[in-house]
Amino acid sequence: MAVATFCLVAIDCPDPAALAGFYQGVLGGEVTHDSDRWFELHVPGGARLAFQLAPGYRAPEWPRDDRNSQQEHLDFKVRDMEAAQREVLALGATPLDLDDDGGKRDFRVFADPAGHPFCLCYGG
Repeated sequence: MAVATFCLVAIDCPDPAALAGFYQGVLGGEVTHDSDRWFELHVPGGARLAFQLAPGYRAPEWPRDDRNSQQEHLDFKVRDMEAAQREVLALGATPLDLDDDGGKRDFRVFADPAGHPFCLCYGG
C-alpha cells in the first residue's frame, strides 16, 4: 500500500514567474500564484509544477559529476522533434546536447532559462 500520493514537483529558481511562464509555453496549462515566491503551473492532465524563489540560486551545470551537477531533470514526450526544438528555443531554452549522433538517439537535452536540464524525447 502506498504511503503517499504524488502532488507536484517544486523547482528552485531566481525568477518563479518567468520560469512558470517558460514551462507554460512548453506544456500549456494555467499558472497560479499565492505570492512572488511561489508559482504553480497546472498542466493539462492534472500534473503540477511549482517554481520557488531561491535567493542565491546557482544553476546546475550539465554534464558534471561533482556537487554542482544536475540535481533533477524533466523529460517531455514530443511527436515532432524539430518543431518542438524550435519552440523551446524560441521560448528561451539553451541547447545542451542536440544529438550529434545523426539522429540515432531518441532525445535531446536543453536547459530552461534558470539552467535546469530537461529533455525532449520522441514519444510517437
